[in-house]
Formats: sequence, C-alpha cells, structure tokens
Amino acid sequence: MAKESRKEAALSHRETLCLTWWLLSRVLAALLAAICFPHATARASEPCRIEVREKASGWPVPLVEIETTSKARFVTDNAGMAAFDLPEAMGREIWLGISSDGYTVPADGFGNRGVRATPQPGGVIRIEVSRTQIARRLGRLTGSGLFAESQKLGQMALLPESGITGCDTAQLAAYQGKLFWAWGDTILPNYPLGVYDGTGATTPLHPLASFEPPLQMRFDLFRDPAGAPRGIAKMQGEGPTWITACAVVPDQHGTERLVCSYNKIRSHLDVYETGLAVWEDGAASFRSIRTIWRADQSAAKPRHPEGHAVRWNDAQKREWLLFGDPLPTLRCPATFEGWQDPAQWQSLTPQETVAAAAGGESVKFHSGSIAWNGWRKRWVAVFMQRFGKPSAFGEVWYCEAPSPEGPWGPALKILSHRNYTFYNPLLHPELVPEGSPILLFEGTYTQEFADRAAPVPRYDYNQMLYRLDLDDPALALAQRKE
Repeated sequence: MAKESRKEAALSHRETLCLTWWLLSRVLAALLAAICFPHATARASEPCRIEVREKASGWPVPLVEIETTSKARFVTDNAGMAAFDLPEAMGREIWLGISSDGYTVPADGFGNRGVRATPQPGGVIRIEVSRTQIARRLGRLTGSGLFAESQKLGQMALLPESGITGCDTAQLAAYQGKLFWAWGDTILPNYPLGVYDGTGATTPLHPLASFEPPLQMRFDLFRDPAGAPRGIAKMQGEGPTWITACAVVPDQHGTERLVCSYNKIRSHLDVYETGLAVWEDGAASFRSIRTIWRADQSAAKPRHPEGHAVRWNDAQKREWLLFGDPLPTLRCPATFEGWQDPAQWQSLTPQETVAAAAGGESVKFHSGSIAWNGWRKRWVAVFMQRFGKPSAFGEVWYCEAPSPEGPWGPALKILSHRNYTFYNPLLHPELVPEGSPILLFEGTYTQEFADRAAPVPRYDYNQMLYRLDLDDPALALAQRKE
C-alpha cells in the first residue's frame, strides 16, 4: 500500500509540473508575441468603419440595417455609421445585406439587396443608398447611444447619456421662453418599466443649428434628487398617467399657464379617468385641477381637449384653441378660463377620410397633427393611416387645407414601413424659421402593433425626426393651386 501511495504521489507531482510548464510556455509565447508584434492584438480587435450615405445628397443615413450571411446584424447610428467587428470576416470578401425603410440599394439577379465588401481592421467601407420615400430621415431624438457606433470608431466625443432608453408619444409647447417637451411611458436603463407618469424636458426655442443629419438634440430633463429622469404628472389613482393636449394660454391677469389633459390607465390600455391639469413652476410638475370623467360614474366620456393644440383666428377675429389628433374635434377660447370651462367648449366634426392624390383609395385618418405653414400659406397635416399597407400603423401621409376645418386633401404618402409601426406623428413648425419650406415632424418608432417584428436595437420605442421639403416636386400632387 505504501509503495502504491508513493507511486500515485509521484505521478501527481509530474502532472503538476507538466501543467505548470505548459502554462508558463503559453504565457511566454504571449509575451514574445506582444514584444515582437506589438500591434497585432490591437489590430485584430479594431473594427471596420461602415459609412452609409444617401446617394443624391451625401447625407448620412441613420437606421440602416446591415446583415451578414451568418445573420450578424449591425444598425447605423445618427451619424450613419456602424462599427463592424466580426473577427471571422476580416480580410475576406463578404456579403452585406442592406435593409432600411425608405432607402435601398439595387437588387441582384436573385432579388438580394446588398453589397460585397472586404472589411479590414481599421478600414472603411462606404455604402450609398437611394431614397425611395419623400420624407428624409434626420435621425433619432431620444434614447441611448445616439452615436454609439461612431464612438466605438473614435469618430465622436463621448456625450452625456440622458438616462432614457425609450419613450412614447411627444407633446410640445413654447413656455416661458423655452420649448417644453413631454413624453409618455418612458423606459430607463435600470428597469424595463421605467417611468409611467410622463417625463419632460426643456430646450432653447431654436434647438437645432442645422436641419441635416447627423441629428443631436440636447434636452434638459426634469430629474429626481438622484439625477434620474422622473415623472412630471403623478396624478392620484392606480396605473400610469398619460398626458395629452399640452398648450399655453394666458389667464385673466395675462400670465402664461401651461396646461394639459390627462388620462389614468389600468390593465393595458383601459382609461378609467380623464381630467385637466396645470403646470406648477415650483414643483415642476402637473397638478390636477378638474376631473372630467370617471368610468365608475358615467358610461359616456364627453368630448374634451385631447391630441395636439393649435391656435386659430376665425373670420370674426376670435382666437381659439383647436384640439385634434390629427383634425380638430373641439375648440375653446384661447384663454386659461375658457380652456378649463366645459361650458365654453365647442365640438367639431372633422373629415374621417381623405382621397389619395394618386387615386384608387380613400385614406382613413388615424393619429397625427396639423399646423399653419407660412411658406405654403395653407394648413398642412401629417398623419398615420388607419390599417394601411404594408404596415397597419406605419404608413404616413401629407395633405393640405385652406382652413383647419377643411376640406382636406388630396393626400400623398410620404413615409412607409414594411413591418414596423410609426405612430402619433407631431409637426414641428416651431423648430424652423418662419416662412421656411422645411417641415419637420417626429413620431414613435416601435415594433408594437406590427406582425412579430424584431425590435431594432436602440431605435425601438423612441422618437424619430423626419424632414419634408415643401418645394420638392414629389409633393406637387398634394399641393392644390387655389
């Protein structure tokens, strides 16, 4: 027994020595490689820069999906860049499939759309795409990693993150010398549920130095004492608070008041209370001042301010606030007292459909907004089509009218999605100079309500900004001569 034990101990000792020498040899080999080839490791891990630009304008194109035959997927950021970092693909010719709603490359004989390229560590691949839609994509307004791909490539300085990774429908109003922005349900980095009482921010009245990509909007968010984005509409009752119909009106003393309507939600989308709220500057939040309707008290919800607000003077020079989503369904005197008094509210009956400019269909209005346009000298609307094709809630149209009361049309499709949703588009006439032919609008880009669409990393459930050039001949069919 003693001999066997000594034999086993000797074998164990030899095995330990062998393993030790093997590990030392690997370490020495790595050290020699680092000394003899100091740049080899760095070069092997350095990504290749992919730049995607629009062929006609040379503008960078955000939200272009690039996919290899192994199904690795990359998405361009707000600067139209992607950091390609697949080590197995470096130094060899590969196929890069190109996919982007509204932008494309030519198809080959098999119908595949893409390019062949040979990525190299530290190299550059430039891809040109042609725009197939009228609206121009400027980029993403909200969310994290707006320039993450560029930063991986050392192309842009690191920017402070907002602390928001996703947010729903936008509201906007000019208040106290700034633009006041509000969003619905908001996703935070530390938990998917995030903030469900609305988030908000301010910017200067003219926050964009340019109306071309790369897009970068700096928001001054309302935050809690720990610095995290916080709710701005914490009304009593269970469930989320959704705010809508933000507007600024003077009270009887001439003081600006920032106001909104709100809905309390339970289950998934069930509204059980609707009311009016006013902004309190000291608390930097909305406070309920009137309950309009409760599900347990009344079966029928009365028509009330909702959607988006615009100012309008009628033929008698009376100033009104019009509320609609997109077309006006209610008006009230443009005063704080008139806004909060249901006796002064007047219901309106808008068009339900509009003829398509190209003929062949009647387009049903869903969500959107209207605005007066000084360059066209007409009212303009951008709206989502109800049950459009190919995307049920991703087809966006443009139309005009001599008055916010109509008649509206004909309408022209300006934005389309194969299988993604783009809802609640909001016009931004306040972002461009008065009389400019540039028209900007944003909307929520999300896989919700699509047919099992794969969420696009960083972009999903965020606000996208688009540009229309009203002097573009492509819009002529929707621009009446009278």
